[in-house]
Amino acid sequence: MGLIYEIRRRATAVLLPALLICVASYFAYYAIQGERGMIAYFQLVDEIEKAEQAVEATSAERERLSRRVTLLKLSALDLDILDEQARRVLGLAHPDEVVIYEID
Repeated sequence: MGLIYEIRRRATAVLLPALLICVASYFAYYAIQGERGMIAYFQLVDEIEKAEQAVEATSAERERLSRRVTLLKLSALDLDILDEQARRVLGLAHPDEVVIYEID
């Protein structure tokens, strides 16, 4: 009777801390590696930074194109821009001109 009691007492003393360590390890693992853990958080932050850079680049390109379109409106027609666009679209130039194409 004393041996069974002693085994039960020691098993209880060992199993409870072991169970708590397992539970704590489970939560610690998923706090770091889980779907919403620290690694996933840093990956999302990186993706957000890349998306913001893409938005800035797109906004700059849009602004540049918007300025060029404004120059082509009838109210403020810039003849140099009109001439440039006509030559680009039609592919024409005077025989004595040198054409340098700008790659956008």
